[in-house]
Amino acid sequence: MAEGISILDHNDLRESQKKKLDLYFSRFVQPILSPLAVDIGHPFPFISSLSLNLAITVHRADLNQPLFIRLKVPTNRPRWVKVAEAGFVPLEQLMEANLEQLFPQSTKIECHLFRVIRGAKDDPWDLYPDKNHEESEYEPGGLIDMVSGELTARRFAGVVRLQVSQGMPDDLKFWICRQLEADEEDIHEIEGLLSLTDLARFNSEGRADLQYPPHIPVVHPRLRNHDTEDPDSFFAEIRKGDLLLHHPYHDYETSIVRFLKSAMRDPKVLALKLTIYRTSSSSPIIRTLTEAAKAGKQVVVLVEITARFDEAPNIAWGEQLEKAGAHVVYGVKRLKTHVKLGLVVREEKDRLRRYVHLSTGNYHTGTARLYEDLGILTCNPELGEGVSEVFNELSSALPAENYGPLLVAPHNLRQRFMELIRNETDNAKNGKPSGIRAKMNQLQDPQLIHELYQASQAGVPILLNVRGLCCLRARVHGLSPTIQVFSTLGRFLEHGRIYRFENGGDPLFFIGSADWMRRNLDKRMETITPVLDADVKQELEEILSIYEADNCTAWDLFEDGHYERREPDIDEAKYCAQETFIRLASEL
Repeated sequence: MAEGISILDHNDLRESQKKKLDLYFSRFVQPILSPLAVDIGHPFPFISSLSLNLAITVHRADLNQPLFIRLKVPTNRPRWVKVAEAGFVPLEQLMEANLEQLFPQSTKIECHLFRVIRGAKDDPWDLYPDKNHEESEYEPGGLIDMVSGELTARRFAGVVRLQVSQGMPDDLKFWICRQLEADEEDIHEIEGLLSLTDLARFNSEGRADLQYPPHIPVVHPRLRNHDTEDPDSFFAEIRKGDLLLHHPYHDYETSIVRFLKSAMRDPKVLALKLTIYRTSSSSPIIRTLTEAAKAGKQVVVLVEITARFDEAPNIAWGEQLEKAGAHVVYGVKRLKTHVKLGLVVREEKDRLRRYVHLSTGNYHTGTARLYEDLGILTCNPELGEGVSEVFNELSSALPAENYGPLLVAPHNLRQRFMELIRNETDNAKNGKPSGIRAKMNQLQDPQLIHELYQASQAGVPILLNVRGLCCLRARVHGLSPTIQVFSTLGRFLEHGRIYRFENGGDPLFFIGSADWMRRNLDKRMETITPVLDADVKQELEEILSIYEADNCTAWDLFEDGHYERREPDIDEAKYCAQETFIRLASEL
């Protein structure tokens, strides 16, 4: 409303406006609607998860009792219908206002809205609690069959929430609840509009001032003179020193995709290994891996087919790669593989050199424009050997004895983080410089939270940028007096993980795929890499500082659990972290 754009109630429109909308309904909406009755010959229809539905009760003189009809709000019509020079009305209200067109000769029509949310399991093994895991894992295609079964089961999964519009009669909502075989305590009465996530598709056409200006990622400054026709030039640049990539500010196509394409084209490259957790529907990365396999290179791809809601495309990618000659692995026994690693093995003079990409994000060219993530391109021998050991475990299902400098879950990651936190605690007690600064998606693990509390009580300054779930209580006297937590919420989804430990004045930096959550530390394959390059350490120091200086898109967590958005002082200019990263990338 403040910007002159209103979502209106259909009942408040003028008659002339209603007539125009009625015409729109009859021409562009009514022909695709499918009313579904429930009576002795028509069972209660299946209600798909997250669909928006009209619960209609029709009274007619020729019916002995009211007839229940379910009418789904079509998703292939705009949810927000334009009212000329006035605003928008929700499509469901327009449908409700025109029900007499669908059900003529009715004496009375009652209408309410409802929506269901169905459950989905993280672990396909949970679908088969009585199945002998040890035997089934050796059956050909066993895991693929189980995941395929999970996809079918998910569509028909039980209802975990039934949302109904305010004012729906009790007898109707309880009847719908029984038909859905849901529990009455799962009924939630919603005031106002349902399915507000559809506001993400709100049409603000003609109001460019309400939208972010288009963001065009820039080529990393060290890759701008790279000769795309000479694959050796890309690897030569990595040999000069580690490269830190910060997406979406650095262009993904000219960095990671080009890294893989250079490996595919280079006759000196003998092997190419990658983990696929999520990827785009028309992925240039999959095409590159396919071409590399066809060219005779040793291609190994870990396709995590239990990646939630990406199972079906990942199965398809795996089949495509196998047909091209790649070695495809479908995960590790009872552990979801969340690792984000790429490895290229190249023959150079009298040796084989490993080039690796250590990342916080998926190999997904679509989300690389929407998610903030970090990655390091390096040919450091120690890191390369550690990454090789991780890939050997992924393909052989046998843990390694030594992962070099890498922190790997579920093997040594938890213990190493605990040691790092305790080291800061000891340093604070002994009067040495101490401190913990970290950026992550979620913070939930009870053990690490306990260690952070102990560190805080010893005087360690702790500053945490936690985008989402945070189970730690910050700023509590006697418990966490030196812990501050904030969350950065902007146009890009913050997804990168950075961990910094003061280490007595010689700071240690780490990046990787794992959050401080029990599932990441104990139930997934994860990797966290130490940052060994001095220049990259300095870049990460600057990145953390920019986030901490944000005064308009950062939200601070207070001791009672509520968040407050930072606002600049009256005489202070706005300072937005993400806008700063855009500006700095363009200036280099």
